[in-house]
Amino acid sequence: MMEVWHHALEAAPVSGPFVATLGNFDGVHAGHRELLRIAAGRARAAGLRAAVVTFDPHPTVVVAPQRRPKLLMTLEQRLEAFAVEGMDLAWVIPFSRAFSELSPAAFLDGMRRALSPVELHVGRAFCFGRDRSGTVETLEAWGAEHGCAVHTLALRAPDGGRLSSTRIREALDRGEVETATELLGHPYTLTGVVVEGDRRGRHLGFPTANLAWEQEQLPAYGVYVTEVLLPHHLPPHAGARLGLTNVGEKPTFEGKRLTVETHLPEFEADLYGARLQLRFLHRIRGEARFASVDELRAQITRDVAEGQVWWKARNARQA
Repeated sequence: MMEVWHHALEAAPVSGPFVATLGNFDGVHAGHRELLRIAAGRARAAGLRAAVVTFDPHPTVVVAPQRRPKLLMTLEQRLEAFAVEGMDLAWVIPFSRAFSELSPAAFLDGMRRALSPVELHVGRAFCFGRDRSGTVETLEAWGAEHGCAVHTLALRAPDGGRLSSTRIREALDRGEVETATELLGHPYTLTGVVVEGDRRGRHLGFPTANLAWEQEQLPAYGVYVTEVLLPHHLPPHAGARLGLTNVGEKPTFEGKRLTVETHLPEFEADLYGARLQLRFLHRIRGEARFASVDELRAQITRDVAEGQVWWKARNARQA
């Protein structure tokens, strides 16, 4: 089981040696996962443990709140991804104003005291320390002095372009969830608990689960095919099922409140209070205002039919 530290730099216990990797890892996208796998593999080959050093909250929350991004993952999701990729330790350093003022040398000395790293693996564009003045070249010079090999990885998308959390957010802002899946290496996922909504879906004949989502980033308003992961306490329904998820404000009803609501075809169980995962697979259409409830009901019927066709074709491709 992965060990997790929530310690300031100066308060961390002394452990190690480790093969380590550093970064914010928002989204833990395909490039991040490759970096983590490389570090884990190198650690196993050397008979050592693998550590990931990350920060919470996101640095921009502290140093430039006006530019803070909408985060793709909760800290809990990041930790789960680190464990899946073979990390033995995740050190979550609380990011504060005082921490942001540390020089690169002070940060590296504190990390060395705690982890005694023999290797560091980072993305080629990694920066750290006061005013992001620490670069890969800083790391390499420090590593040469302290006997720590520094390895860099160019984070490239499948299309050869940049691979970054920013690019993933841009794709989601456009509703391009299949592009986001390619960049992430997995579908974009919202998590949360089902809460009571206004029951309009039920009155339309399409009951929905209203998600109190935990992530900051949402896909663009519209209707999506989602894979819904139900909790294990709902047998025989537990597992992955087709969902039709609407993200938006329901303009037909003059809605002003943003909601994430999912209809599960041929599903009857009570989901209130259940914790769900919604994996966004495919966009059917954007949000629209309809002239009448009957027109909306007819469109939802078409959406469900289209979603079922897409879901079956996907499952056939994966079989």
